[in-house]
Amino acid sequence: MSLASLFRTALAQAAGGGITTFARLLTGAQPRWIGCQPASAQRIYFANHASHADFVLIWSSLPPRLRPGTRAVAGSDYWNQSALRRFIIRDVFNAVLIDREADAKLAVAAMQAALEQGSSLIVFPEGTRNTTEARLLAFKSGIFHLASRRPDIELVPVWVDNLNRVLPKGEVIPLPLLCTVNFGVPLRLGAGEAKADFINRARSALLALGERCAPHPE
Repeated sequence: MSLASLFRTALAQAAGGGITTFARLLTGAQPRWIGCQPASAQRIYFANHASHADFVLIWSSLPPRLRPGTRAVAGSDYWNQSALRRFIIRDVFNAVLIDREADAKLAVAAMQAALEQGSSLIVFPEGTRNTTEARLLAFKSGIFHLASRRPDIELVPVWVDNLNRVLPKGEVIPLPLLCTVNFGVPLRLGAGEAKADFINRARSALLALGERCAPHPE
């Protein structure tokens, strides 16, 4: 390995530590393993998507031993806009970049290739950030195709709570609100389960986890 490559690797490792530490300090993020425990088994973590920082908080909420083998799936249209973003997403987090405007089959193939290499994935089935008042957008079909191609891998719902309120749109000063990353009960594709049924079941599981984690008035 060349000196330049060694320097880039060392810089990426330092940047990764700094970004995750800053994100967790900024949000006060706390992992809550409600429906399962951390495990070295290969997994697909599927989460709600309200911010570009979602995957950073999920990734940093995993035990350090699991982070190197877990890759986020991210949109290339956003992360390829500058050299800094490309460095963060490729060198620091080794994410799986997909073109959200291209054929969905290409995105599924890229994610499946990462799974075949032994990586766990962090995916956002809504396909884009949810900037609406809805609790959760409709799911794209990619999560079903991943589950059908790799039925041996369990899918873990992850609800990131309060992140969109830590730094509201249009504000520059973060609010001191606690953000939680909640890991729910894993699920798998049932034998003969139809695509629509599985997508609805996965979405319902994530919504139920979000409802369980939401604060309720006394």
